[in-house]
Amino acid sequence: MKTSVLAGLLSILLTVILGYLILPFLKRLKVGQPILKYVEEHAKKSGTPTMGGLFFIISSTALYFIFSSGKNRLGVLAVSITLAFMLVGFIDDFIKIKLRKNEGLTARQKLIFQIVISLISGYFAYESGLDFLYVPFTLKKLTLGVYSIPINAIIFVATVNAVNLTDGLDGLCASVSTVYFIVIGALILLQIKLNDAFYVVINEYKNLSLYSIILAGSLLGYLLFNTQKASVFMGDTGSLAIGGAISSISIFSGNTLFIPVLGICFVASAVSVIIQVLHYKRTKKRVFLMSPIHHHFQKLGFSESKISYAYFLVTLVLGLAIIICYL
Repeated sequence: MKTSVLAGLLSILLTVILGYLILPFLKRLKVGQPILKYVEEHAKKSGTPTMGGLFFIISSTALYFIFSSGKNRLGVLAVSITLAFMLVGFIDDFIKIKLRKNEGLTARQKLIFQIVISLISGYFAYESGLDFLYVPFTLKKLTLGVYSIPINAIIFVATVNAVNLTDGLDGLCASVSTVYFIVIGALILLQIKLNDAFYVVINEYKNLSLYSIILAGSLLGYLLFNTQKASVFMGDTGSLAIGGAISSISIFSGNTLFIPVLGICFVASAVSVIIQVLHYKRTKKRVFLMSPIHHHFQKLGFSESKISYAYFLVTLVLGLAIIICYL
C-alpha cells in the first residue's frame, strides 16, 4: 500500500513536470484541436493544443516499470494495451491536425484497429486463465471459458468508445477516470484480502492495483492543465488510452461487470448517442438537444465545470458504495 501511495504521489508530480515541459512544445508545433462547428459553445476553444494525453501516459508508464515488482505479466500486458490504444488515438489526432479538421481516422478504420487490439487482448486474457468475472458486490464468480475472448473484446471496444465520447468538456473525462482508477485499485486489494483463492499469483494483481493508482495520480496532475479553461486537451491520444487501461485493469482483475456500474457516466455518454442516432433515423427528431448527454446539459445552460463536477460526484458516490460493500 505504501508503494502504491508513493507511486501515486510521484505520478502527480511527474505529470505536472512533463506538462510544463511538453505544453510549450505542442504550442510551437501548433497542434491545435479543430472544434466541431455545431458545438457553438466551444468555438472559443479552437486552437487549444491537443495530445495532452501524452503527459499522463508517459508518466504512468515510466513509474509503473519503476515501482512494479515480482511477477507482473498482467501489469505489463495492461500497459501494452493502454499504449496500443494510445497509438491509435495519436494517429487519429495527428491526421486531424494535419488536415485541420475535426475528423481523423474514419469510424471504420478506428473500429478495425480497436477490434484487432481487443481480440488479441481477449485471447491473452483467456490463455492466462482470466476467463472469469466477479458478480458485483459479492465474491461469487462466473466462468466464461473460451467465450470470454469475444465477450472481452466487445467490452474493450465498447468501453474505449464510451470513454472517448465522454471526453467532451474540460476536466470531464479525466476527473471521472481518476475516481474510477482509485476505486478499482482499492477494490482489487480488498478482493485479494477477502478471497485470495481466486488469484493464481497475488503479486500480479497487486501490480494491476499499482498501475491503477499510478494512472489516477497521473490524471490528477493532468487536471492542472485541463480544468476549465483548459490549456490543453487530452485528445484521442489520451481518451482511447484511458479506455484501454480501464478495460484491461477491470477485465484482468475479474471486475468486468463493475465497468457499467462504476463507469455509469461513460455508459450514459454512449447510450445517449445511440438513442439520439436511432431515434433521429426513425423520426427525424432528437431526444436530446445534443449528444453525448453532457452537451445536452450544456445546452440547458449548465456550465462545463458544474457538469464535470456532477459526473465526478456521481462516480465518487458509486465508488464509495462499492468499497463499503467489501469492507
